[in-house]
Amino acid sequence: MPSNINAIFGFLSLSLADCLDILMVAVLIFLVFRWIRGSAAMSIFVALILLFVLRVIVAALNMRLMNALLGTFIDVGVLALIVIFQPEVRHFLIRFGSRYNVAGKGKDLLGKLFGIQEQKMAGETVNEIAEACRAMSSSKTGALIVLPHKDSMDMIVETGDTVDARVSRRLIMNIFFKNSPLHDGAMVIQGDKIVAARCTLPITQRSDIPPSFGMRHKAAIGISEETDADVVVVSEETGGISFVHGGTLEKIGNINELKLKLGTKEDKS
Repeated sequence: MPSNINAIFGFLSLSLADCLDILMVAVLIFLVFRWIRGSAAMSIFVALILLFVLRVIVAALNMRLMNALLGTFIDVGVLALIVIFQPEVRHFLIRFGSRYNVAGKGKDLLGKLFGIQEQKMAGETVNEIAEACRAMSSSKTGALIVLPHKDSMDMIVETGDTVDARVSRRLIMNIFFKNSPLHDGAMVIQGDKIVAARCTLPITQRSDIPPSFGMRHKAAIGISEETDADVVVVSEETGGISFVHGGTLEKIGNINELKLKLGTKEDKS
């Protein structure tokens, strides 16, 4: 009898490598669980875990047909998760890379290797943006301006309308004018050109955002969490100007402070 039990549950003989393997899998499951907790993917993830546990038991009992069937279900389930929740997976990978600074020195190395250069603004461009924000602040015209460093904005630009025009305060003010068809959304400025307007930005998922901040501020924080871009926000309700970088929002007291933030943006990358 003992020999039969050992034959069935012999897989429970654990080495140090097995313990490390189990610990790593447990940590991975915990991270994924915390990431998708409360979302629609939760039930699918729990079902996949149960199928995996059942597959381990079936494999230990040498039930080859059942093992193959469960393996097919698990493979299809993982692919379904990736396809159905593609935006969430992308968001998780971006947040993971940003949180653990994967894009730090490695990004600089890749930038030099592939010739990716930071988009820098001339002093005249900084002045035009700042003066436009001053005017829009006075008239309480809402605005959302994204100023990328090295990260690509192609996916954001594709959601809006191409402008491709040199930066000028009048053009910025006309685009964000309340009756303009392009005012609702974000403007992307790269270097000394307005690349696109009416762009859609990702909204931050943070729960600690003050209720006084509207969707513009949440979108500004969201894009700054996922990329290295700076964002300038003009509130439609108060006329206040905010500067956002790396998920941190700072209220701007005067226009010279904004010019300083915009003029030294290359030092923060």
